[in-house]
Amino acid sequence: MSGSSLPSERAFVLGLDGVPWRLIEQWSDAGELPHFARLRENGAAGTLESTCPPTTPLAWPSIATGVWPDKHGIYGFQNLSPEYTHEMYTSHDIEQPALWDQLSPAHAGNVPMTYPAREIDGTMVTGMMTPSTEQAFTSPPELRREIDDRIPEYEISLDYPDYADRLDDFEVAVDEMLAKRRELMRLQMERAGADWRLFFFVYTAPDRFQHLIWDMDRLLSHYRALDDVLGEVMEYTATHDADLYVVSDHGFGPLENLIYVNYILEQEGYLVRRDDEGTRGALASLGISRERITDALERVGISEELLVSTLPRTLLDSVAEQIPGDHALYDVDYDNTVAFVHDAGNCYINDTERFERGVVAPSDVPDLKAELVDVFESVTDEQGRQLLEVYDGAELFPTDDRSPDLIVNGRDGYEVRNAITDEPVGDTGTYAASHRSEGIVLCQGPSIAADATLRGARVVDIAPTLLHGIGEPVPANVDGRVLFDAFDDDSRPSQTKVERTDVSTTDHGETVDEDFTDVEDRLKGLGYME
Repeated sequence: MSGSSLPSERAFVLGLDGVPWRLIEQWSDAGELPHFARLRENGAAGTLESTCPPTTPLAWPSIATGVWPDKHGIYGFQNLSPEYTHEMYTSHDIEQPALWDQLSPAHAGNVPMTYPAREIDGTMVTGMMTPSTEQAFTSPPELRREIDDRIPEYEISLDYPDYADRLDDFEVAVDEMLAKRRELMRLQMERAGADWRLFFFVYTAPDRFQHLIWDMDRLLSHYRALDDVLGEVMEYTATHDADLYVVSDHGFGPLENLIYVNYILEQEGYLVRRDDEGTRGALASLGISRERITDALERVGISEELLVSTLPRTLLDSVAEQIPGDHALYDVDYDNTVAFVHDAGNCYINDTERFERGVVAPSDVPDLKAELVDVFESVTDEQGRQLLEVYDGAELFPTDDRSPDLIVNGRDGYEVRNAITDEPVGDTGTYAASHRSEGIVLCQGPSIAADATLRGARVVDIAPTLLHGIGEPVPANVDGRVLFDAFDDDSRPSQTKVERTDVSTTDHGETVDEDFTDVEDRLKGLGYME
């Protein structure tokens, strides 16, 4: 694009969850994805490094805010309490203002971690982590009625376990979900009219599809549908003289095995299971497990959803602790446990300052972390390949002492799981592929350079680049940098310094008391939770 063009004053973020650069590069070079190919030719493109770990709940807030998890406050799907219980993270937990808080009018659609919808100048339709469309998933509230009328049976996500052995049906269901999401995007476009500054819309379908199907022919068919969506968005942004950013929160790759990290901690003496004594022992001797109890209740019409929505969480936790099982939280003897892993490879030292029944003195934590790094990095396969990568939480997340002590990720097709098992490695079952760190970023607009390559881009770089590109100040505390390689040398963004502004961290001061059981079931169906 020529730098003589007037710079854009608005931007569109098109999110494609889980799309890896390798497939976009391969298929656009081969002529299979013409709109992606045109976007690469007319704009700037490259890989986009995700968060650590590379997961949806960490990465999308980082894209939307420009900061890492220690500043936006989200470390996984569930927040771990000092009492070893957990609750779902919601939009109320995000502490850094997002782009739709800084630009108005703004329209955000299907963005993960935005539930419950907050009132903004524009429209918001929440995405992943929304319990159901019966809840507060739109802003303004009356937008829900428009969605009901225009998109019958609109749903947040699919019931993935139902499709485990029906991949043909699953492919059809994903196509239908993609079509409904596209209709939602069009509805929000109509609502926006010509008066908007930010559009931020995410398609989660590619991530969901790839978890269960990693077949190149089927994937190409799905990516052609995404390419068609991109073509529509490119036309829309050109009509409105807007900058366009196409991004994914992480990449994807084939999955070979599951690796159970709490098993490793147990074998090395750092984690101790609860004894099957008292009530637990009596139930175990009768062959009663958590799974058998829930199955029996469902046969008489009492679902897990009904229990969770009816009983207080503290009571449920108390009962769950008495029933034998392999849950990473309920079946750990914390009075004798030194370390445990929760959520997406988040390893916590059971220290006395952080946890109610901690056993490790805070002064001993650094040495213990070093020990655990050695333990995890010593885990190898039969060929001697290291299976786990370990990161120091204090180095990744230096501004927040609530962050996990260590992050443990799988390597070479291994994925970390947290269930307490009797074997270190398990079969992937219905899961065909999972996350990788390398996603995508492609951008185009009046100030964007043509046929430019972006190198070293990270998810936290998107927000500051977008803001600077449309002439807006960048929050002083962002972790990301402006990707000046994206801009034409003669353009305004290239020739102006980055203006900084102070922002206040967001404190919504409230909790969300909702039944998230359906959300948990969907996450389990994708392998995100035990």
